[in-house]
Amino acid sequence: MKRAELTGMNQAELESKLQDNKEALRNLRFQKSMHQLENPLQLRHLRREIAQINTVLKEFELNIRTSGEAEAADE
Repeated sequence: MKRAELTGMNQAELESKLQDNKEALRNLRFQKSMHQLENPLQLRHLRREIAQINTVLKEFELNIRTSGEAEAADE
């Protein structure tokens, strides 16, 4: 997911996406331990996406970003 797509999401959507990504990361780690993981780069991409989502959520927390900016990006 690109950074611009993340900035267009509101806080609730980001938290939902974060939970989905954490679940997917858990599943990929399990596959890796069972030697069934086809593409190990998926782990790296998913970890980076989680970090980007956490960064945007932290910006909301620090009031650097407001929900009005996300609505303006949608238009």
